[in-house]
Parts: sequence; structure tokens; C-alpha cells
Amino acid sequence: MEPMTLWRLPATSISAALGRGEASARDVALSHLQRIEQVDGRVHAFTEVLRDAALADADASDTRRRRGETRGALDGVPLSIKECFDIAGRDTTLGLPSWRGRTAANDAAMVQVLREAGAVILGRTNLSQTMLFVESRNPLFGQTSNPWSSAHSPGGSSGGEGAAIAAGMSPLGVGTDIGGSIRVPAAFCGICGIKPTLDRLPMRGYHAVLTGQEAVRGMCGPLARTVGDLALFFRSLDPRRMSELDARVPPVAWEDPDAVNVRGLRAGLYVQDGVVRSSRALGRATERAAEALRSRGGTVVHFEPPGVSDVLAAYLGALSADGGRALLEALEGGEVDAVLEPMRRLAPVPNGLRRVAAQVARALGQPGLALMLASMGAKTASQLWEVTASLREHRAALLAAMDGEQLDILLCPAFATPALPHGASKNFTIGSSFSILFNATQMPAGVVPITRVRPNETVREPSRDLLDKRAAEIDAASEGLPVGVQVVGRPWRDHVVIAAMRAIEADVASDQGFPATPVEPP
Repeated sequence: MEPMTLWRLPATSISAALGRGEASARDVALSHLQRIEQVDGRVHAFTEVLRDAALADADASDTRRRRGETRGALDGVPLSIKECFDIAGRDTTLGLPSWRGRTAANDAAMVQVLREAGAVILGRTNLSQTMLFVESRNPLFGQTSNPWSSAHSPGGSSGGEGAAIAAGMSPLGVGTDIGGSIRVPAAFCGICGIKPTLDRLPMRGYHAVLTGQEAVRGMCGPLARTVGDLALFFRSLDPRRMSELDARVPPVAWEDPDAVNVRGLRAGLYVQDGVVRSSRALGRATERAAEALRSRGGTVVHFEPPGVSDVLAAYLGALSADGGRALLEALEGGEVDAVLEPMRRLAPVPNGLRRVAAQVARALGQPGLALMLASMGAKTASQLWEVTASLREHRAALLAAMDGEQLDILLCPAFATPALPHGASKNFTIGSSFSILFNATQMPAGVVPITRVRPNETVREPSRDLLDKRAAEIDAASEGLPVGVQVVGRPWRDHVVIAAMRAIEADVASDQGFPATPVEPP
């Protein structure tokens, strides 16, 4: 195989080529490292490239293969990992000046299990400062651009991963997701990604600003250019070993998506969730995904998730229950991204004044703004317990609604719009409501790319709502950008999500306007 074009291959093809002896792990690593040198000056996906360590790991993989001692399907396969995961001897900063010098003594559990599987870690990738907004920009590492448009964000907070994979700099990566941070970059960058069931993968050695906030917990997961690569990731990792490294991970075996009969799947579809109206392109893409499942014998019915606004209020209430203290401490003494400034200013506002502002916003016809103002703010222990109980009740209600329709999966957007222009996430947090629902309810959810925005899909109906107006501005600049669809499953049925995503991917692969190879940045 031509060594310098190996970056074009998906991870499954790289794994197969290594197994057949058609390529060496060193050639594969060099191809991706060269691609990073050629492209990343324009995209800025990586916070650091571990060139020497990657080549040493690739050489070790080649040596194992010559001895017949391969460690499995990931042995010699290169990948990247988000900057929030510890790598021994490296600083983990989340883009915060105040976190400089926090040098990790050990690898994170996720890094360790990947190394033990023989994977070659190319480097770490960019994220949003604090990981609390859906772009990938911070004062330490700068701004990551979407490979489809340098004027747009790749999403966040795992946008460095999304951009690196979409641009062919990495075939496979690991991000994290507490409010769409895997799924939004996948949707914005035209790639695949999945937030698995909570505790499916180890999180020891991962860092976040809201340490100790347990009502809604983040989860790591893979991003890749194909659904098959996501499946490769899961089947290559030993659940027993992951459980040893992080006791929260149960030693539950990964079930084979090939054993799922897509013909028997029943899906619920929705395009609007009652929070922010989704863009026209997202409606078309979701219906296209439904058509793909129907063509393979699946059943798709319309579905209305219960109480999304109430779930969103509980989610925001849980994450802000400390009154913003952790956020303010993390931002203290350093440059702050402009998107975070409203959060920083809002944090010290007394709850009583916040409630009055919410009433005014509601009276002025701004329900989204009112929801945010009313739900966020400091809480007593008993109030936090009430919020946590509410989140668990909403989870039960959503599963009961799925039971009532006998649904295996849900199909919906991952975000209210296509990719955001840089800076447009400011005051647009609840554009993530489509993804946040499944963080709050702890359900596995993935994204599969479907199509691109058409010229007649860049406008929306006029509205007085400020969030709708922001969405209209985003839509107006969205022509040609990727559009993905979210596929959601029941807890611990991650393999069913993968099976459905793969069926959709196979059906839409030939759709005009969606590339089979990574896009070339401008």
C-alpha cells in the first residue's frame, strides 16, 4: 500500500491492512503525522503531537507482529485523545491558564487501556475552555476550525477530535460528553461518534471543572469516520480490565451489533423538542435516516419525548448548583473566552433577582431565556436532592414513553442547527437540548452523518424569540455544511445503537453531496 496515503483509510481498514502485513504500524503513523504537518496549521485540532512517542509505539507494535504477539485489532492503529485525559508527564489544563503546571503522574485509565491494546497515540486535541460550551477555543491553545469551513466551529467541547478525524489527521479518537460534547462535533464535522451508556468506559484520570458534581456525569466515547470504526473500538477493549482500572465500569461484555436484526427494530422519530426550533436541513436529514431504516425493514413512528423543557431545567439546575463557584475559581486570574463571560457575570446574581428576570423574560415572549434564568443558581443540599430526583424521574418517564410505543431507538437531531460560526455559541447553550436530554437520562446516543445543507434550507420562519433569531443567523451561513442525525438507545443497549447507525450509514453513503473520503480543508 502507498504509505503516505494511509491516512485516508478508516480504522477498520488500517487494522485489516496491519493484520495482513500490507502496511506497517510505522508507515501508518508516519502517514498521519505527515497529514498533521500538512493540515493542522489551518485547522488547529491538536494541542500537542506526540511524534516521538507515537513512532516508538508503532515500532513496538511492528516488533510484536513479527513475533506473532499481536494484542488485538487496535494494535498499531493510531488515534488521538482529548486534552482532558491525563498522559503521564504532560499538563492537563482544559485550556485554563490557572491549570498550567498540573502535570499528570500517571496515564488516565482510558489512555492506559488503549496503550495495553497496542493503540498508537498521536497526540491530544483541543477543547473549549472549561469544556462548558459547544466550540473548541481557549486562551492556551487557540481556536479550532471546522474542516468544512474555516469560518465555523467544529463544535465542542470535543471539537478538536471532530476536526482531526474529519480532516484525516486521525482515524479514531476519544472525546467526552456531558451535554453533547461528542455528538455535536460529530454532527458539525460530518463524522460518527457515540456517547455510550454511563460507565461503559473508564473515566479515572479524566478532569473537569465541575469536580464532584454527580447528578449528571460525563462519559467518554469514540469518534471516527465510519460506524464500523466505533464498533472496532468497543470490541477491542476488555471490560474486565477496564473495571480493574475504574471500579465504576461493570465487567459487562460488549454485545455484537451484527447479531441485531435491524428488520425488527422499532424507532421513534422527532424533529422538534419544544425548546429551540431545529433547522430545515435537520428535519430532512432525520426523515432520511428514517427512510433508511424503513428500507431495511425497520418500523419508524412519530414520537414526542415528555417534558424536555423540565429535563433541561433540572440539568442546568444541577450543573449550576454551587452558584458557579467552581467555574469562577477555574477562570480566576486568567484570560476568559468571550462565550463564558455571560456565565461569569450571571454566577453571582442572587437567586431572587434571577427569578424576577426570568418572569420578565417570560412576559416578553422569551421562554428559553426565562428557563435558563429560573433554573440556574446556587441550591441548598435539599434542593439539589430534589433536582437529582427529578432527573431520575424524567429518565423513568422517557423510558416508559418508549415502552408505550414499543420503541428500541429514537431518531432526532443532535443540535438545533448545523455548525456554528465561531463565537455563535454565546448565549446559545440550549441549542444543545437535543443532546442534553440523553445526558440527563443517561442513555446511549450516537451520531451518523447524513447529508449537507442545501441552499433552500438556510432560512427559517421569522420569530420574536431571541434564540430563534440566533438560530436564523446560524442557518443563513450554513449552506454546504454537514448534517448528522442522532440515534438513541436504551441503557446498556449500545450495540443496538451501533447496528442502527450502521444500517443508516450504508443506505445514505451514496447520497449526493456526502464525501466518502475526508474533506480537504480550504
